[in-house]
Order: sequence, then C-alpha cells, then structure tokens
Amino acid sequence: MSAAPASAQPVSLGLSGWRHALLALQAIVGRELYKFSRQYGRLLSALVRPLLWLAVFAAGFRNVFGMSVVEPYDSYITYDEYIAPGLIGMVLLFNGMQSSLAMVYDREMGLMRLLLTAPLPRWWVLACKLLASTALSLIQVLAFVLVAALLGTQLPLAGWPLAHFLLALVCGALMLAAMGLLLSVHIRQLENFAGAMNFVIFPMYFISTALYPLWKLQESGADWVYQLARVNPFSFAIEWLRFALYGKDPGAAPWVVLGTLLLCFAVACWGYDPQRGFGALATRGPALPG
Repeated sequence: MSAAPASAQPVSLGLSGWRHALLALQAIVGRELYKFSRQYGRLLSALVRPLLWLAVFAAGFRNVFGMSVVEPYDSYITYDEYIAPGLIGMVLLFNGMQSSLAMVYDREMGLMRLLLTAPLPRWWVLACKLLASTALSLIQVLAFVLVAALLGTQLPLAGWPLAHFLLALVCGALMLAAMGLLLSVHIRQLENFAGAMNFVIFPMYFISTALYPLWKLQESGADWVYQLARVNPFSFAIEWLRFALYGKDPGAAPWVVLGTLLLCFAVACWGYDPQRGFGALATRGPALPG
C-alpha cells in the first residue's frame, strides 16, 4: 500500500484562521493541564529536588555569604535566600526539559504526528507546546514558593519587583521550554533521554550561578567553571530572576534570555520542518504492508 498522503496545507491566519489557531492553543494547553492534574507524582517530584536543597544544603551553608555583600543585595544574606532564585530556576529547567520527553513520547505514540499534520502553521503548533510547558512551569514555581515560605524562606514579592520578577519568570520558562523543544528534535527514542539529562540538564544547572555566585568560583580558582558559567544562558535566566526580585537592573540578562529563546525556537521549527528530522515522518507517514 502506498504511503500516507502529505499533510494538509496550513490555513491562512486571517480572522477565521486565527479562530482555528486559538482553538488549537486552547486544546493543546488544556490537554497538558488536564494531564498534569492527573499526574500527582509529577508535582511532588518537581518539588522534592529544590526543597531538598533548601531544607538540607541551605541549612548547612546558611552563613556562607557572611564575608561579602554583592549585587543585587544591599546587606548580608543567608544561603537559603541566595539559592531561592536558583531553585526556582531548577523547577523551570527540569519542567522545560521534561516537556521534550513528552514530545518524544507523543511522537512515538502518534499524537504529535497528528498535531504536526494539522492544517495550521507548524511554528504555531510548536509555540502552543511552548506555552503549555510554560503554564506548567508557573504552576510548579507557585507551589515551590508557597512551600519555601512555610519553611521560612521569604522572598520580596511585592510592588514593581513582583511584576518584573513575573516577566523574568515567564521569559526564563519559555527559553528553557524552547531548549527542550530543540532537544526533542535530536532525541529519537525515549531510551536516549536519560543521556540527554546527564549531558544537558545537570551541567547546565551546576555550571551556573544557581548555587554559588561567580565571584566565589573565581576566588576558588575554578577558572574554567567560572568562564563556562559566564556564558551559560541558564546563568542569565537566574540572574534576571535574582535582580528582578530586588528591583535592580539585570543588565544584559534579558537580552541573552530572549535571544536564546528566539534562536532555540527558530532552530527547533527548522528541525521539525516536513523535509527534515521527524517532520518528514509526519509528512510521509509509516509505510504499510501491501
């Protein structure tokens, strides 16, 4: 039997086209939220990692910053106050990368193949997946902040810094979700995801400013770690969150985060093109025995 027909032509995003596009956005985001509401262990696992750092490691290094006052802080801080934005970043990072696992699973089971052959622009379908992942990240961050407050870690979430922090949070979540989307282009099987976790997520997290400031790395003589942390996009996302919390200028961090977001999303859209990668599978369809 011949191969499946090519995917339908994308609809024009006129008034009627945008109605279809918004319905697709509602369906994709709603599906992800519904799945998340039924996966109780997923929220628990998302909170265990950062709370373990907050409750155990922060207790042991509580006064590690008694020697110096650095931006964006105006006074001495405790370790749990310093790493709180980094742990929020941990939630964003793991959820953003976990979304790429969902993409691989959906592609193997056929659901993503159906989405990619829908009569909508491919970039819009992928953008809907990004927004769904971001919505899940924000829910998990809210849960973490509430539990952290119960443990005694108070963050200055009020006034203008709160609005700036929310902007940094959304942009950071989008950037990491776009990285996960790009990663899903190159992961062909679920079995390969563990390797991606070890070679992408953990280096990105530990070689950053999430757990220690750059001056500590430089002071300790770990020059190569210092240099890598300086160019790590995840470091810029953390620093944007950290400076936004205290109402300080984050410098170039927003531009790096937004630039990385656009670059990763553009390359992911290219990778999902019908003539390349798994986009080609969505177009051709599996060969059936005659």
